[in-house]
Formats: sequence, C-alpha cells, structure tokens
Amino acid sequence: MARVDLDGNTIKPMTICMIGAGGFIGSHLCEKLMNETPHKVLAVDVYNDKIKHLLEPASLPWADRIEFHRINIKNDSRLEGLVKMADLVINLAAICTPADYNTRPLDTIYSNFIDALPVVKYCSENSKRLIHFSTCEVYGKTIGSFLPKDSPLRKDPAYFLLSEDASPCIFGSIEKQRWSYACAKQLIERLIYAEGAENGLEFTIVRPFNWIGPRMDFIPGIDGPSEGVPRVLACFSNVSSISTPICVSKTCKPCSAFGMEFYVISFLFSVQNLLRGEPLKLVDGGESQRTFVYIKDAIEAVLLMIENPARANGHIFNVGNPNNEVTVRQLAEMMAQVYSKVSGEASLEKPTIDVSSKEFYGEGYDDSDKRIPDMTIINRQLGWNPKTSLWDLLESTLTYQHRTYAQAIKQSIAKPVAS
Repeated sequence: MARVDLDGNTIKPMTICMIGAGGFIGSHLCEKLMNETPHKVLAVDVYNDKIKHLLEPASLPWADRIEFHRINIKNDSRLEGLVKMADLVINLAAICTPADYNTRPLDTIYSNFIDALPVVKYCSENSKRLIHFSTCEVYGKTIGSFLPKDSPLRKDPAYFLLSEDASPCIFGSIEKQRWSYACAKQLIERLIYAEGAENGLEFTIVRPFNWIGPRMDFIPGIDGPSEGVPRVLACFSNVSSISTPICVSKTCKPCSAFGMEFYVISFLFSVQNLLRGEPLKLVDGGESQRTFVYIKDAIEAVLLMIENPARANGHIFNVGNPNNEVTVRQLAEMMAQVYSKVSGEASLEKPTIDVSSKEFYGEGYDDSDKRIPDMTIINRQLGWNPKTSLWDLLESTLTYQHRTYAQAIKQSIAKPVAS
C-alpha cells in the first residue's frame, strides 16, 4: 500500500543526503527510513560504527537504499556532489562539548557556524530542501530566571515556556563564554532563515530538547578513545557526574553529534558512573529543571517533517516532552533506581554527591534554570506528541547500556594499572 502524507497525498521515494548519519540521532533515523520507507540515504560521516548493522551484509533488503560516504565536511569537496544527488539534505553534524564552551570558544564557534555554512550554501544554490538540526540551547536563559527566587511569577508558563516564534533568546554577558555554542547555533539559524526569505531556500529547523536512548555515545576506553568524555547519559552511567550538563571531551567526533544540551551530556556521565558503581555528581545541587524525550518518539517527529514538506517548510520545531520534566537531582535519583532494577545490583547507599559549578566547570560557568518546550507549533503542523514516560525511556536506555557495557567495564576495572 502506498504511503501517504498527512494531507492524503502519495509520498514519492526520495534520496536523502544525511550529514552526521553515523551518530546517535542519525543511526536511529537511518533505521527508521530503512525499515519503514522506500527512501534512499546517502549517509555522510567520519564514523559508521552505529550504522554498520544497516550496511552489512550486502543481502539486507535495503542494501541498495543506503550508501556510506566517509567524509569530513570541513574539508571535502565531494560533499557538494552528494547534495546535488539528493532531494533533501539533513544536517545533523555539530561539535558540542560543553566543557569546551568556556575553554575553547573559538573551536566551538567555528565548528557550529563556519563549518555549517557550506551545507547551507550548497542547498540554496542547488535548490535542495534542508532540515537543519539546531539545539534548545539557542533559547539561553528564561525570562523567569531574572525574577527573585521567591517570585510567584516563576511558576507562570509565560515566564519559562519556550516558544519557537515568540520566546526571546537571552544569553549571558560576553565574558561568559559558555554561551559561545548557543550563539553560534542561533546565528546559523538566522542565516538559514535569511536564505529562505531572500533566496527561496526550503528549510526546516529542529530544536531538540534532550533526546535520550540507546547508542547515545561511546564509553571511554571501552568503545571510544580513553581520553574522550561522552555525553550526559553515558556519563552518569559510567563516570561520575550528572551535573548541569557536560561533555568535557577534547576528542568529540566532529560529524556525529547533534547539538546536545548540557543535560544530555550529564545524563551520559551519570550512566558511566552507574556502570562503575560510583555516585553521580550534581553540580550546584542539581536544582536546574529540564525535560527529556525518548529517541524513538523524536524520530517519529523527524519522519513527519521529512514526508510533509508542505507543513514543515519554513518552520522551526521544538521536539521535546514537557511531561517528562524533572530537576537534575530527581533525574539522578530515578536513574539510580532504574539501573538497580535492570542490573539486579543494589543501589549505592549514597547515589549522589554535590560539587560546585566552579569546581566542575571552572570560572565563568553560567546556565539556565529551566528549559521547557512549548509544543503548540509541532502539534498544530504535524500532529505530533511524545508518548514515552521518563521511567520507560530510562529503563530502555539503561538496559541497553548495561547489556552493552557492564561486563567490559568490570573487566577494565579489574585490570592492573601499569606504574
């Protein structure tokens, strides 16, 4: 039976150039496209570990619908040729290592703005539709964060709910270089919007709000470089910190990330801690509030954008789950409970420890108190709503992390350390 869009029109097979296809989001999106659609994917990345199961063996039913192209978009002229071959370009590529926002702001700005320019240029010049992945970090701080802590207005959604077409983007002062990432991502959004207004570029911008699920990131020394640091979820389970957000990696894979927010990073740190049996670190008490959405729910939203251009073009979409709102402390405590269930291991007597932001991030750290998405536009345009509860998404994700990494981490801990 032919696939139809939300307006009842037949969906024609298309060729999609997916930049950053080998990462967390890209791997899940490729799976969805191969299993449920007739579309072809030109998968562009520098790594393909997370999509190898889609590329081999050659007898797979979709083998002729996915091609992997090992390209670093920073310096490879082949990218424009792939864009020309496609009907749609999806740009997932970014470098988002939160600890670097303070210490390596130039790399952060160049990677997230300058390196994204050619993709926008190729799409505009060749009349190709673009779905660009941004970040909820572009909102910066909430209006409510400037009110007194005891102000009743802090509970009014007008002061914290983030709307794509109404909320201001509020960043800290220039010396707070933690905002370099958010500024770079906002500027590329403005450039894309301007290309649409002046040159007719067909575009959709996605603002992810903490997408969580299997394959979020590598575990240092197990399936990634020992000096690297993964993103939030993997961190809580393996390393020892679920603070405000945090990917402190100096070796981030440049094509595989997607503009993760700090708290996704914290989540990954926490997962690592859980796997190692170490307490989770909470920066400044873990009082900041965030929402988390399951990757499979989020991918459903992206597929709707892909197959409903008439409804998605020219729009910016928040993709999150406001029903899964928790403080970072609550998230850490829930993760400890869920991990104890899926692993069969007793919870730590003291599952969390507090650290200061200065101790964890260094001088100049700054953050937003609350980041909750308004879902009005995506619900109106695409009829999308997330389904998975926070407990269920944690159970799915931590079950995967435990099955994939627990034994290898135990073996690595047991190895004697050379002097």
